[in-house]
Amino acid sequence: MLKCSSRSTFFAALTLLLLLLSACSSNTSTPSTAENTASQTGTTETAAPAGTANQTTYPLTIENFAMSGEGGEWKPKAQVFDKAPERVVANTQSAAEMLIKLGLTDKMVGVAALYGAVTPDVADEFAKIPVLSENYVGKELVVGASPDLVFGRGDLFADADWGVGSVDGLNEMNIRTFMQTTNHNGTLESLYSDIAQLGKIFDVQDKATQFIDSLRARAEAIKASVADQPEHSFAYIVPATEDSITVSSMQNDTYQLDALSLLKLKNAFDGVQGEVSVEQLITANPDYLLLSAYSGSPDINKLIQNLYANPALQSMKAIQNKQIYVTDFSQFWGYGYQIIDGIEKMEKEMKANPIQ
Repeated sequence: MLKCSSRSTFFAALTLLLLLLSACSSNTSTPSTAENTASQTGTTETAAPAGTANQTTYPLTIENFAMSGEGGEWKPKAQVFDKAPERVVANTQSAAEMLIKLGLTDKMVGVAALYGAVTPDVADEFAKIPVLSENYVGKELVVGASPDLVFGRGDLFADADWGVGSVDGLNEMNIRTFMQTTNHNGTLESLYSDIAQLGKIFDVQDKATQFIDSLRARAEAIKASVADQPEHSFAYIVPATEDSITVSSMQNDTYQLDALSLLKLKNAFDGVQGEVSVEQLITANPDYLLLSAYSGSPDINKLIQNLYANPALQSMKAIQNKQIYVTDFSQFWGYGYQIIDGIEKMEKEMKANPIQ
C-alpha cells in the first residue's frame, strides 16, 4: 500500500478534498413523497394567468427548496418571481456556464468556485462575469453583489464560511433563490428539469427546450455507442495526495452514477456505506479506476504513475489493463450539463484503449 510522505500533508490535502466533495454528495435523508417527486421532476410552476405558448407570465411561482440548517434536509419552498431576474449570482462555475448557455451572461453579477476548466465554447462569455471568489464564496460577498437571484448547487446555500447564505435568510432580504436539484437524489432528468425551470424564470423557454433536446440527444448517442458492449465495473479514487489511496463508495452520488450508467459502468461499491479500504478495492477488482482533477489538486499524472506502480495493486484488472481515466472537476462534480462533456470524453478514451 502506498504511504504518504507526511501525515500532516495527507490530512491537509484530504481535508480540502472532503470540503470540495462534501458539498457534492446528495443528502442522505429519506425524502418525503413531495420532496422525492420534486427532485425527480425538478421544480413545478403553480397556476398563473394564461400567456402565449412558450412565454412566461409573471408573477411566476416556482416550487424549489430550502435547507433545514447546514447539511440538513431539503424542504420544499416556493419562490415567487414578479419579473425575470436582472442580477444573478451563480455559486459555482458550472451553474454560471449553464446560464451562459441560455443566453443570460448579461444577467450575471458574480460567480464563485472556479475549481475546473471552463468549457471552451463559453470561455469568452464566462470571462465577462465578475469573480466573487475562486473558492466557495460566503454570504457577505454574495449579498454585496446586490443580486435579485442566487442560483446554483443546493448544498452551498448555508450560513457557513463556504456558503452563500441560507435560502430563508436570502429570501428575507428579498433575494430569490433557485437550488439545483441535481445534487439531491439527482439524475440526468433532474438536470433537464432544472434547465426547463430556468427557461420559465428568465422567459427563455425556447432556448431551454433546445438546450435540453441537445443534451438528451448526446446522452442517447453515448448509450448507443456502447449498446453492444458488456457492463463494466469502476471504483472512484479521491485524489487526496499523490502517494496515497483514498477510495469513495459514491453511495450517495446518484447524479454521477446515473451519468456513468450511460457507458454501462456500474459502481463496484454499490450498497457500501462508510469508508472503503484498499483491501476492499483489491477484492472488488474493478475494470476501471476513475479520478477527477480540480484546481489545486495533487499532481494527477504522478498519482496515476504511483497507482500503476503500487505492488499491492498489481492483481487488479484496472492496473494490469491500464484502465485509469481522469475527468475535470466541473465535468464530474459540477452538477451541471458539463457531466455530458466528461462522459463523452471518457467514452472516446475508453474506445481508444479497449479492455482486451
